Amino acid sequence: MILKELLEVLNKSNVLGGLERQVKDITYDSREVRKDSLFVAIPGFKTDGRKYIADAIRKGASVIVTEGTIEAPENNITVISVPDARNALALLSAQFYGYPSRRLRMIGITGTNGKTTTSYLIKSIIDNAGKRCGLFGTISYIIGDETMPAPHTTPESSDLQKYLYKIIETGAEYAVMEVSSHALELNRVADCEFDIAVFTNLTQDHLDFHKTMEGYFNAKLKLFTSLSNERGKMVKKLGIINIDDPYSKRILDAMKVKAVTYGFSRDADIRPDDIRMGINGISFKAVTPKGIFPVESKLTGKYNIKNILSAIGVGQGLGFDNSIITDGIRALESVSGRFEKIDEGQDFAVVVDYAHTEDALKRLLEAVKEFAKGRIITVFGCGGDRDKGKRPRMGEAAGKLSDIVIITSDNPRSEDPMEIIKAIEEGIKGIKNGRPRDYLIIPDRREAIYKAIGLAKKDDIVVIAGKGHEDYQIIGDKKSHFDDREIAREAVKTVVSRK
Repeated sequence: MILKELLEVLNKSNVLGGLERQVKDITYDSREVRKDSLFVAIPGFKTDGRKYIADAIRKGASVIVTEGTIEAPENNITVISVPDARNALALLSAQFYGYPSRRLRMIGITGTNGKTTTSYLIKSIIDNAGKRCGLFGTISYIIGDETMPAPHTTPESSDLQKYLYKIIETGAEYAVMEVSSHALELNRVADCEFDIAVFTNLTQDHLDFHKTMEGYFNAKLKLFTSLSNERGKMVKKLGIINIDDPYSKRILDAMKVKAVTYGFSRDADIRPDDIRMGINGISFKAVTPKGIFPVESKLTGKYNIKNILSAIGVGQGLGFDNSIITDGIRALESVSGRFEKIDEGQDFAVVVDYAHTEDALKRLLEAVKEFAKGRIITVFGCGGDRDKGKRPRMGEAAGKLSDIVIITSDNPRSEDPMEIIKAIEEGIKGIKNGRPRDYLIIPDRREAIYKAIGLAKKDDIVVIAGKGHEDYQIIGDKKSHFDDREIAREAVKTVVSRK
């Protein structure tokens, strides 16, 4: 694309250098620069992209986009100064790839918990309808037959636009995306036209980044206020809102398009009735504006009923028959690291889950308590360099809802693991109305998992929370392979072999 045409999307920019040059690629990563690339120097949180401008030029970049004052270009380089490099990256990338979101039915899901499971439920419904669908989320990005690990819940804007373009090339008509608060705040989804936006819930998380719950909420709200029936596709937009959440009213009041609510409330447009739940699945009747029908799922836990209800809302919003929706829900057997059961023939249960906030841990343990016959033994920790306020709250939740708690390390990163553990312990110590539950402190996560499984007796349930699908652990600046599911399986086999 000619640079002059590309720059039509930037309202405010200062350009030094030629505008008739060809741009063959857009990137923010100097390692990916090739001949005639446009390199956007983003001021990051750990490093500044402006430090890599010279490297990008050496590798063949012919256009540099950066913030602040600029010097006269050298070596036939065009330099463009913008007030917000991240926003410029998003706008330029959408233009470069021909606005692929306008050629797809785009479903965005945001909220603190439930995004991943909801996204897989929606994809399963779309797949069951015989349609092709791409997916972006915490676990992976799925484009056609290719599945790649996800470095971010929502890709950086230039990567996102490139992936959306590739999804179209596979013949897909739909894209389902987890839209994180970071992505919304950092303009990663700017110039993405969503057709349906889902709100799952909002509870404390990411305050290391957003500082306040109000800041966190306002970031999420952007997805819903961006919905407009007058945008490029001219398709009626829709919000699917969890009416049980206290923040739902503010979202509903701010929206300018139609909303469908879901939840356990009698006022919800989509709600469950006649709920039956066990460790191997759930069933209920879905009461919806488009009929009442039975739903069965291999997922479990009361919180997953809400995820299913939101997926039903999306399915109906896309125009699918209820039979297609229910078959799609039934077809999803599990989601990696979400209430994932480890079964090696033992007489107790082991569950691995990604729950890493107070609300998610509480919902998980409440779900387990619904069908637990024996004790609940919970292993968890909290990540370092992240929201510190949730640590004692998670300790309190685990202490109140477990019979035995083992506090361990998650990804301590640059923090002292014992300082994180002490903050969690304060929550357990502070439990009122009776003595604190029994708890152990075992900083080594492998040892903690082995200990929990070694303590388990017939009909007990061991819950290993916090990391879910993650296959690594970060201690200091070292990232090592570590998978809770692998360790749990090893430990169960060791325990079973001794019996």
